[in-house]
Amino acid sequence: MSTVTTAARRQGRGGRERILAAAAQLFATQGINATGMEQVAEQAPVSKRTLYAHFRTKSDLVVAHLRDLASSGGTLESALAREDIPARERILALFVLPAADAAPVRGCPFIDAAAEFPDPQSAVHSYAREQKLLMVQLVTALVTELGCREPAALAEQLVTLADGAASRAMVLGDADYGRHARAAAEVLLDHALPGSTR
Repeated sequence: MSTVTTAARRQGRGGRERILAAAAQLFATQGINATGMEQVAEQAPVSKRTLYAHFRTKSDLVVAHLRDLASSGGTLESALAREDIPARERILALFVLPAADAAPVRGCPFIDAAAEFPDPQSAVHSYAREQKLLMVQLVTALVTELGCREPAALAEQLVTLADGAASRAMVLGDADYGRHARAAAEVLLDHALPGSTR
């Protein structure tokens, strides 16, 4: 690529979107803390001045990245809000991880971010916590809609299964690992439905 073309791209529109796209790729492949702001600027490509005009700190960039993932449907939780599939299938969609060819296999981006920003008062950790609380609220609403007994407790069990499966899938590099947790989730749902025997 010529110097002129590169300079034109750096000065062109869409800098914020390019920064977020570069950050998403780098965070997924090498982790958040291992990714420097200069590396994001180079990958985008934008000048460091442009990068810091959009995101004053690394934390600002990480939170924006997580918000972008949440709004774009790029997380497991996105299936919970879909209205085109039945409530039960929305819950079970929590256990369908990205395709095996989407290497590397990543866990939940909110758990990953919270682990890399362990201070519970940090903006990143706080946002990750909000998303995990929203996840259990959405599942609670769905199991309530299904008429399940003890919906709050059941929802906590289901999201714990989903988060655990996503984490193990990442560690083991197995995108199909969610099948194990899905089988357990189906048992939990069946036992919680009215008329079932415990």
